[in-house]
Amino acid sequence: MSLNRMGVLGPLLVIAGCFLLFHGESSMGTGTIFASLWPTLFVLPLGVFFHWMYFYILQRRGVGLLVPGGILLTTGMVCQMATWFDSWGTLWPGFLLAVAVGLFELYWFGGRNRWLLIPINILTALSVLFFIVFSIGSLLGMLYSGQPVIAIALLAAGTLLMLKQRRDRHPL
Repeated sequence: MSLNRMGVLGPLLVIAGCFLLFHGESSMGTGTIFASLWPTLFVLPLGVFFHWMYFYILQRRGVGLLVPGGILLTTGMVCQMATWFDSWGTLWPGFLLAVAVGLFELYWFGGRNRWLLIPINILTALSVLFFIVFSIGSLLGMLYSGQPVIAIALLAAGTLLMLKQRRDRHPL
């Protein structure tokens, strides 16, 4: 059976393309590949495996498999983005969201126990709150370090506000 018939070639090409796109170095070795793609190679397949077990092998029995499956899928995506963009300080709230995703899958596919919504909502709210706070902190850090893009955006926004204020006082 060929790689293309098994459906493996497409994802491998996508992974290779993402690696080449996000990895700025020209040298590529086994260590470089593992350092950049460890979440895609090890964490995401486990999350997919748990979902595959629940949906296809156990045929929707054993809903508890979705909790680690959702946690591993979300954690794998967070880790992969943080590795590619070197943004661990901003994306760490995704780990709180991973637990909320796993519990939400248990809620959705399991008996819809409404008490699960309490930790799901708390974890999701904390994740969003921390993500906003640390994103703003990163943006302010970029501003403080003299990032010209943010400086230009602030200048443009201030100029537009002043022109709008002036137009409101003196209509044509």
